Amino acid sequence: MNISNDPTSPPYEYDYNYPDYGPCPFSNNNSVNFVVGPYIHSIICILGLVGNSLVILTYALYKRTKSMTDVYLLNVAIADLLFVLALPFIVYNELYFWPMGQVACKLLRGSYSVNLYSGMLMLACISTDRYIAIVQARRSFRLRSVSNSRIICFLIWIFSLLVSVPTFHFYHWYEPSHHESTWINSTEEEETTDPQYVCEWKFDDSNTASIVKVAVPSTQLAIGFFLPLLIMIFCYTSVIITLQKAKNFQRHKAVRVVMVVVLVFIACHLPYNLALLYETVSLFKESECDEVDSLKMTMSVLQTVAYLHCCLNPLLYAFIGVKFRNHFRRIFRDLWCLGKRYIAPRRFSRVTSDTFMSTIRRSVDGSSENGTSFTM
Repeated sequence: MNISNDPTSPPYEYDYNYPDYGPCPFSNNNSVNFVVGPYIHSIICILGLVGNSLVILTYALYKRTKSMTDVYLLNVAIADLLFVLALPFIVYNELYFWPMGQVACKLLRGSYSVNLYSGMLMLACISTDRYIAIVQARRSFRLRSVSNSRIICFLIWIFSLLVSVPTFHFYHWYEPSHHESTWINSTEEEETTDPQYVCEWKFDDSNTASIVKVAVPSTQLAIGFFLPLLIMIFCYTSVIITLQKAKNFQRHKAVRVVMVVVLVFIACHLPYNLALLYETVSLFKESECDEVDSLKMTMSVLQTVAYLHCCLNPLLYAFIGVKFRNHFRRIFRDLWCLGKRYIAPRRFSRVTSDTFMSTIRRSVDGSSENGTSFTM
């Protein structure tokens, strides 16, 4: 059965709601979503929540934000944390219906978009900061200030909010016109009697639908992926060239770290964004239901791979740094010492504890940041 992917075809609620043929079942995509949604996304949420929470906790209690990189890393962790907190609700909405009303619908989808843009742009800022610190080392002291980084982060959050305005505006909580015969997550047609509401795109006219359905993914591709990717490739290529000229083992080790950062970013995000580009280009051509089903299934899998990056960010951008690992270990040492003081107060005196902790502080604070090192 041929269907039109033209978003101007009324009604304008669903990509798969076509009055001439009825909605496509999308059985393969729904089967994948039932596995990916509850299980794999749950793992991503747990890992992302733990990893990014530890980064924020470390900066709040131990490391502080003493450099531009620190400020960017903290904001990346905040964006990723908000992202994984919103992910379970996104998954629930895609698997079932949305029971939480209009305001929650707009906040959920809008915040999801804001965190996506801000997180990706912060990663581009980290690569720029590493470029200035290593390649432009003579200018780094003048350009790399905490106050400048805070201003840049504020502007990125504002910019991310502005480019997410269409998402805030056009996502609505509504009852689909075909709710009496719905195919959401079912391979068989189900008769529903109670109103079932969704949180999806909804447009008043075909022209608006056509523009938004192309503009939003195009903006996501341009600003949310290709711009950060080009910045990272340029900056890290220059960093690698500079580090290769040095005859220092630590600097050559930093080259491998740079390569891992870039390759993981590309591996996580490039496949999904290429699929998104193909889907956007295919909006205005007729396609078989099976073809659209296969595309949606592929995008569901690739989107999950892209989500994995929010779990890997703490490992790539924080825990690979020697100083950050020391602070991270210190969290558990402090918790262990605190537990021993409560469990065996007589055997673990306060003097011993203070002496032990002061030793840790000297060992942690003793490694000063080197402007020519990639490690944070």
